[in-house]
Amino acid sequence: MKRVIICGASSGIGKELAIVFASHGYEVGITSRRIELLNALASTLPTETYVRKMDVCDTDSAMQILTELLKEMVDVDIIILNSGTGHLNPTLNWMQEKETIYTNVLGFTALAGHSMNYFTGRKAGHLVGISSIASIRGIDSCPAYNASKAFMSNYLEGLWVKALKLKLAITVTDIQPGFVDTAMAQGDGLFWVASPQKAANQIFKAIQQKKKKAYITKRWAIIAWLLKILPSFLYNKI
Repeated sequence: MKRVIICGASSGIGKELAIVFASHGYEVGITSRRIELLNALASTLPTETYVRKMDVCDTDSAMQILTELLKEMVDVDIIILNSGTGHLNPTLNWMQEKETIYTNVLGFTALAGHSMNYFTGRKAGHLVGISSIASIRGIDSCPAYNASKAFMSNYLEGLWVKALKLKLAITVTDIQPGFVDTAMAQGDGLFWVASPQKAANQIFKAIQQKKKKAYITKRWAIIAWLLKILPSFLYNKI
């Protein structure tokens, strides 16, 4: 029996990933701050499901909860770090910037490092981080969000290199979604908005293929390429 843990599974992409993995026979561990939503989700899944309340901003507690979940599930193949937040914040409200940094940087780093050490001890495994197409360039309307996602992508690449040098059967995957129809999709001018179900199915395929990086949906690879080559004087007009 294969097993997966999804941190940030109460709604959106994380919830749909739990549904997809369970439909493919995986036992599923799910975490979130909203325990009532996790329990409701668990009651619908066809495989054994393990539920834990977790606030990734409380890093010490989050790592302890992950340790307990790993012990209870005995042998976990995949850990997906999906917890994240972000705000349109052109006024640079500090509380919103702080929440983004604590969740997407501190919380993510604590769990990513903890997961990597688990897989190193196991000598195999698959760590998946859900970053964003926003990781490629900074933007004035939500600078902390884009910067935090850039941190995530860079950190995941560092762990990928680490796994390569350790010569262990550890895969690290950076998932970079574009717009997905969740609470995170904010602002005007949204395009190519995917349903959480479609996004989750493409993410599942990318994980099964053990990709280093995947854009979700696939067409966002075009936008990623444009963002990387676009001169600053043109990008600044967006």
